[in-house]
Amino acid sequence: MSSLARARERRTGIAVAVALVTAAGLVAGGCSAGDAPSGAVPSGAVPSGAVSSAAVSPGAVSPGAGPAGLAGPAGGASAVTPLEPLPAAVPPVLAPYYAQQLGWTPCDDGYECTTFRVPLDYDRPADGDLTLAAVRAPAVPAVPAAPAGAGDPVAPGERIGSLLLNPGGPGGSAVEYVEGVARTYDAGVRARYDLVGLDPRGVGRSAPVTCLSGERMDAYTAADITPDDQSEVDALVAAAKEFAEGCRQRSGDRLGHLSTVEAARDLDVLRALLGDERLHYVGKSYGTFLGATYAGLFPGRTGRMVLDGAMDPSLDSLAGNRTQAGGFETAWTAFARDCVEREDCPLGRTEQQAGEQLAALFAAVDAHPLTTDDGARRLSEAQATTGVIQAMYADFLWPRLRTALADAEAGDGTGLLKLSDAYYGREADGSYPNLMFANMAVNCLDLPAPFAGPDDAARAVPDFERTSPRFGRDMAWMALTCTYWPVRPTGTPHTVRAAGAAPIVVVGTTRDPATPYAWARALAGQLESGRLLTYDGDGHTAYGRHDTCLDGAVNRFLLGGEPPENGKTCGQ
Repeated sequence: MSSLARARERRTGIAVAVALVTAAGLVAGGCSAGDAPSGAVPSGAVPSGAVSSAAVSPGAVSPGAGPAGLAGPAGGASAVTPLEPLPAAVPPVLAPYYAQQLGWTPCDDGYECTTFRVPLDYDRPADGDLTLAAVRAPAVPAVPAAPAGAGDPVAPGERIGSLLLNPGGPGGSAVEYVEGVARTYDAGVRARYDLVGLDPRGVGRSAPVTCLSGERMDAYTAADITPDDQSEVDALVAAAKEFAEGCRQRSGDRLGHLSTVEAARDLDVLRALLGDERLHYVGKSYGTFLGATYAGLFPGRTGRMVLDGAMDPSLDSLAGNRTQAGGFETAWTAFARDCVEREDCPLGRTEQQAGEQLAALFAAVDAHPLTTDDGARRLSEAQATTGVIQAMYADFLWPRLRTALADAEAGDGTGLLKLSDAYYGREADGSYPNLMFANMAVNCLDLPAPFAGPDDAARAVPDFERTSPRFGRDMAWMALTCTYWPVRPTGTPHTVRAAGAAPIVVVGTTRDPATPYAWARALAGQLESGRLLTYDGDGHTAYGRHDTCLDGAVNRFLLGGEPPENGKTCGQ
């Protein structure tokens, strides 16, 4: 099956929801609800270091918290280090990378593909290279081209440059994303930009990392993340260690060079090879962290940048995981309010009953995993939780979740298992993409792990449960993988000012489960040129959701360079 066919298959079924948190922090992910066609599930945010269920985004904090004074793993204040911009000139030792010539070749369905080299280690380029893969949908000139309108400095049909797209993760394939959604973009944007997707290092077709076989990933996703006794704690630790050791054995030296800072430097190499003076960029979920990192490193080369479903880089992993748990709690409340008003709701007639019945279902599945139509697999509590979390990414999945919950109440776990499998991207043949492998690898480098061991996780549970009665316990235990990661983290919580950068539009959705709205406010406030654009609604990310107000504001910015008024609100 071609890569384009795989991309289409995932987007017309249930796509993976991948917004992650590093075992140390949070990261947000994948295609947004706004981009997904009817019936598809967005990539979202998931706590990294998770042994199952969802992941979070790197560096998250509770609503209203500022950049300083965040609780670190030991309970003290974690350092928040400003991100220093790199020199404007390209160092001579890197000049050969910036002087490459891209050889675009035809690939699936009218797209063009290429590869290029970047150093494994930017500080030691002699240590070897990585080969990265990119795809582009060439600009489609508008026909006929009308004269430029008032206030529009670019005539319709005149190419502006390349617009790089990233769907999040970390771990989401930007190549497959562009192949899946390029033709859904606004006609004006498609007329003036080549839409380009670069698989970040370690992801998709760009020197992908791998960690476990499909069979062992099945076991990993089913591992109990709400341990009730020491034997279950030991099993959870063993699963985390197996994942980390599998990555070490199968991925080698790459594991130490998959950070977001390095991925941002790769973006700058591609920008130069594309012939663009500035990087024009739309990033969703974790893609906002990547984009903000680029702007912090290269403010003078930052062009028209949109960061949708924003992450707050000033947060440490503990605060980030806890806050993301609160985001999913907010999304659950919205789902429950909707559900109890519908005749087919299997959770009662009040929000309180809905919460109680969900907790009872999780407890029952924990005690007795449910049969499914895959006779070799039963639905575990962790997979049931992941299935519910998956459906929080987009309200068009709520009917499917109601059916899956009703079936589970009747003893059939098939629906929830399929939602969980969609979250991880599990294929029908039992194989997995490298999404979660890359997710862990990036997250475990970007931030220090939140816990030194299982005792720390156990102590954090009450605080997490106060933030999220439904999902707090799970998310408190999810971040153990980075505790045992084979390479040390290279990143810390930091603020991004991007002083001197052109205006950057930061989009936040008020009831976003994976990247809570407070993160968008925080990032827009950090960025010297940040402009906050709010979508009042449900689901993960907003641009491309066909809200005329929000899509129009973003498209006008991409086409004319004028950002929306800071604080503008669209949606319900």
